[in-house]
Amino acid sequence: MRRWLPGLLLVSPSIVAIAVFVYGLLGWNFKVAMSDQHDEISQGSFVGLENFTGIWDQERWGISVRHAIVFTVVFVGGALVLGWFLAFLMEKGIRGEGGFRAVYLFPMAVSFIATGVVWRWLMNSGTGEQAVGLNSLFSHLGLGFLEWQWFRDPDWGMAAMAIPAIWQMSGYVMALFLAGFRGVPDELRESARVDGCGEWQVYRYIVLPMLRPVTLSALIILGHISLKVFDLIVAVSGKQIITDVPAVFMWTAVFDSHDPAKGATIAAYIVLSVAVFVIPYLVWNARKGNRP
Repeated sequence: MRRWLPGLLLVSPSIVAIAVFVYGLLGWNFKVAMSDQHDEISQGSFVGLENFTGIWDQERWGISVRHAIVFTVVFVGGALVLGWFLAFLMEKGIRGEGGFRAVYLFPMAVSFIATGVVWRWLMNSGTGEQAVGLNSLFSHLGLGFLEWQWFRDPDWGMAAMAIPAIWQMSGYVMALFLAGFRGVPDELRESARVDGCGEWQVYRYIVLPMLRPVTLSALIILGHISLKVFDLIVAVSGKQIITDVPAVFMWTAVFDSHDPAKGATIAAYIVLSVAVFVIPYLVWNARKGNRP
């Protein structure tokens, strides 16, 4: 007891807090999701998975899911590619590396709300004499053909919505990849060069395979951020159907439509979608840590 009891007492407040405010509230959310509590007064009775299946009959839910998929693909892919490219440039040893790192990482210090407010102006859909932000810049540069409706575009609006998120998170991804680049031993690179490998072959067969854990970590982090994104969407476009995502739909269901069961059902789907990313990563880490 002298060995394990002090440590247990030290972490017990955190264990209790997590048990109550994380897993306890998750359990309560699933309880409400499996009830017919569609107003704020009634207690509701158990209906099983009825809400989970019935929500797929609502057109808005299908729209929000499609928007979330488009946002996730563009955001995750864009942040990974841009972050890797910035890390590649930094890894080659440029002058003023510390200053560049600070510039690239600075957006991480800004909240999604502040980012959304700024990018709402930058991505204003006005054109011609009413153009502001990026459209005004394109017009003054003689690139009027690049003027776009941005997040108001009915087809690619969610792809444009991912641009502010890419801008904010690419610096963080760069830091992850840069640490991965710097973690590759120079001896391996030199051995490959001695064996006749060119620079591209060194990266393809030595460096990139060793970056797989970093890539997986970045993918998990970006994936769970994109699936539960809320503040950026609301700050840029508000609660519009054209940029609706499950988190925004959940907010309107609970606080505008006053339907706790529907909101809890949407929240449960968000939790399950995040778990699809996180749980395999945790299992993989656990197995990796148990290997001799």
